Amino acid sequence: MTISRFLLAAVLLNPSLIWGQQAPPAVAAESHLLARQYREGETLSYHMKATNQRSGKTLAYEIQGDGVVKKNSDGFYEEFAWSNLIVDGHAVPLPVASQGLRQMLSLEPTRNIQMPDLSKVHPMMIGPITDMLTFYGDMLIAKTQGKLTRAGDHFYFKHGTPNSWADGTYVTLGQDSIDFDVTLTEVDHGAKSATVVVRHVPPPQPQIKIPAEWMRPPVADTANNWVEVSQAGPGKFSAQVGKETFVATIKLNLADGRIVSATLYNPVEVLARECSDPALTACGEPARFQILRQIEISSR
Repeated sequence: MTISRFLLAAVLLNPSLIWGQQAPPAVAAESHLLARQYREGETLSYHMKATNQRSGKTLAYEIQGDGVVKKNSDGFYEEFAWSNLIVDGHAVPLPVASQGLRQMLSLEPTRNIQMPDLSKVHPMMIGPITDMLTFYGDMLIAKTQGKLTRAGDHFYFKHGTPNSWADGTYVTLGQDSIDFDVTLTEVDHGAKSATVVVRHVPPPQPQIKIPAEWMRPPVADTANNWVEVSQAGPGKFSAQVGKETFVATIKLNLADGRIVSATLYNPVEVLARECSDPALTACGEPARFQILRQIEISSR
């Protein structure tokens, strides 16, 4: 499972994580090259396509997200409904609860944002919901943590604090640790577009918990920044460790700051062993593999 996108949910749900304890004056956001110019009642529509490759198998899916811009006393937000789920070429009917779900996002810090209850949606909707959070959260970081005014401008946002997705029952340990490397790669005033690339990278010293010594050596070319231990049957544990990165490439319309299109490249290099004790000392032979998720959205 690749979960660092849930960190972006925390950013969206708690703007103080990127602004600090006090938000800057509104004029600062409005003057930003990449600022979002919201219009109440504006409609948005995105088509998402994705593949998830693991152990020689590929899962492909696509889904439609349709939104409308709303405003209340806390500011503007985009309210999305998801529909037309297709998995491996076959239409998948969505339950009533999934059809009725509304995901709220914003490209400006606001208290309107709420994480949808993922326990009540179709499992195939969890990826699209959290991947959209990644795109929006990445843009908030791009606009608030550095000054991006011309092509080539770049900054590095140190975060590192581990993010957990352990549920205490099936997943007993699940953490990743990332920093953000952000570049404004293109500004085309004639076409009124800009492209931002946000790389989620392992920190020099990742802060994840390493429960067993065999999990310490780097699986790839950096220190390990991703770990997961889960139940694999009675008295059995699946232990995995490795390197996770994201590369989000996001194209914006400079006229109003909305997202025009975006892609996400999310590989995880994994070393896995099956163990028969909670301390992960009595384990079978190691297996290496890659998890690769690729996501793209385009506006309609």
